[in-house]
Amino acid sequence: MRALVFRRKPVRFAAAVAAGRLAPGGGASVGPLRHEDLDPPALPGPGWVHISPRLAGICGSDLATVDGRSSRWFEPVVSFPFVPGHEVVADVADPAAAEAAGAPGGRVVLEPVLGCVARAINPVCPACARGDLGNCERITFGAIAPGLQSGFCCDTGGGWSTSMVAHASQLHAVPDTMTDEDAVMVEPTACAVHAVLATPIAPGATVVVLGAGTLGLLCVAAVRQLTSAGRIVAVAKHPTQRRWAADLGADVVAEPHELARAVRRVTGTLAVGDGDIDRLAGGADVLFDCVGSSESLTGALGVTRPRGRITLVGMAGHTRVDLTGLWQREIELVGAYAYGTETLADGTRRRTFDVAFELVAAAGLGRLVSATYPLERYREAISHAAEAGSRGAVKVAFDLRRRPPAPIPPTEPGAP
Repeated sequence: MRALVFRRKPVRFAAAVAAGRLAPGGGASVGPLRHEDLDPPALPGPGWVHISPRLAGICGSDLATVDGRSSRWFEPVVSFPFVPGHEVVADVADPAAAEAAGAPGGRVVLEPVLGCVARAINPVCPACARGDLGNCERITFGAIAPGLQSGFCCDTGGGWSTSMVAHASQLHAVPDTMTDEDAVMVEPTACAVHAVLATPIAPGATVVVLGAGTLGLLCVAAVRQLTSAGRIVAVAKHPTQRRWAADLGADVVAEPHELARAVRRVTGTLAVGDGDIDRLAGGADVLFDCVGSSESLTGALGVTRPRGRITLVGMAGHTRVDLTGLWQREIELVGAYAYGTETLADGTRRRTFDVAFELVAAAGLGRLVSATYPLERYREAISHAAEAGSRGAVKVAFDLRRRPPAPIPPTEPGAP
């Protein structure tokens, strides 16, 4: 099989760090990621099946890995060598074997978290028992090597390949009416759905979504479609991102330097201090930080009202932030990672991916897939993904279909 493989090579890793500082995505050219021919991964045990990826997205955590920007926090929960790629729509390789294992037999979307069931751990941990797979306490134990998700585990392979393995519990059937482009957006949409549904949002609340890459735009869509929020303020750096944010439900779209002024206008609060406005007396009820930088967190603290809530959706990594405002204003700062089972407004519990499938269909989120590349052009693909916003793109993916379709033309917000 063909695959992009990330091996533990310290010298190449150091080169990736240097290259990534010079140009986003630069680590793909000199770092540990290489295009190779490999044997398909072996089935780890009962309930596992081979799947053949069709489209596999490139996400922010993948880019951080390629450019050597990932936090050392992840070192104990990955295993080398691994094939990246966890945003995956695929074909089941052997439908009869899949159905015998309890998996769908056709086109599937991968739910990549490797929880207790996939690891053959019994009894399962308390988080998995609740259905909160993203909080699994056993991601370094059991029948397979450490790995918080498929795409970071040496035993499973990943979506940046022509073959990988998945446990039946990880696979969701794709409706015939859904395109591959829609389907590959289900996993990142599930991340946004989890962040939004795990955050208390009162009817009429003012919500800020800070950052308008893929995850930020999906959070805008989730807030608009799944909550009774009042006004949504989206903060977007690039023109195409601003158009998409408005199309997906934002009432106000601002550039980063306009954040405080935009929130002040919407909430009618007062500015604190003289000169440039960067801190408010009140502010938004809820803010989703989909950037995860020192600058974004500092800005978030300045525009969230006392006893408001900041949900950190973007992977923060290494940040240096003055948390005095968190203390003085009694703001909640909460992380949101992955997915599992959500509690809806009526008290019912539903799998995050079920809600995500519905949101993708309702909002036409496959439109956000801006470009696809074959594996052989991985350096171009990663460069494009790393500079997606400035190049007028949103989601970039690898196309592993046997007969790749014609290139996807640029899609503007509002197009069918």
